Amino acid sequence: MEIAVLIPCYNEELSIQQVILDFQKFLPEAKIYVYDNNSTDKTAEIAKKTGAIVRAESRQGKGHVVYRMFGDVEADYYLMVDGDGTYDISMAPQMINILINERCDLVNGKRIESDIDNYRQGHRFGNWMLTGLVASIFSAQFSDMLSGYKAFSKKFIKSFPSLSKGFEIETQITIHALEMNMPVREINTKYANRLEGSESKLSTYKDGFKILYAILLLVIREKPFIFFGLISASLSATMLLLFIPIFISFQETGLVPKFPTLILIGALGTASLICIVTGLITESLTMARKELKRLTYLSIKQE
Repeated sequence: MEIAVLIPCYNEELSIQQVILDFQKFLPEAKIYVYDNNSTDKTAEIAKKTGAIVRAESRQGKGHVVYRMFGDVEADYYLMVDGDGTYDISMAPQMINILINERCDLVNGKRIESDIDNYRQGHRFGNWMLTGLVASIFSAQFSDMLSGYKAFSKKFIKSFPSLSKGFEIETQITIHALEMNMPVREINTKYANRLEGSESKLSTYKDGFKILYAILLLVIREKPFIFFGLISASLSATMLLLFIPIFISFQETGLVPKFPTLILIGALGTASLICIVTGLITESLTMARKELKRLTYLSIKQE
């Protein structure tokens, strides 16, 4: 049984050594991979001296790094964690044991704050909002979707189609597990402050909007009938609101006023019908794509 620890890094020279040492202590049988994403400090040098396998990804963004790691590294079980030293590495054996004993494909480490200062209010609210949004759309089983501490089976890693560039990668990981109906778990893990002098690479507003945009694209891609159906319903409601005064006037006077409005109503009706047809067609294509992804997932053998 091979276990791989995957650590995406960008300028984490203050914390990377301790993260690696903790994994060597709590998960000594694992191979530790550090993927450096154009760091301008000594992250890669320190990681190599501490005993990690260091590789580089030149395309900037966590999504690119995760895509590279998932494609490069071969193992039976994987554990991915940020290199900022904020996660509880002692939970790693338990997360791997859940993968093995419960035959899960994804174990998510829910962050439990040990210090009130370690998680900015904007990040906390954004995570709550985005996690709730995904839960309502995709029936998610997670309460901390954006956690950077996750364990995966080989079946998950090798069936994952990465399309993200930045921190929205956690959103796509969650939705991939949900749409494949994978067995998943979430466990509590302590979450601590960054070391003094270390700064978060996550921008509350910039990355929050990116994640919202990623969710919108995923809704269009994974739930097209709902998306186009809502547009169609909005167009139909607008059409009805415009038509009612004209119909009342016709009933009272026998005349049909406001021909330009009638033309607009006809256009709205046509657009509404097109949206419904588009939703039906894309929903069929989505189902076919999901079936192919499911077959790929099932074809991967897990040791």
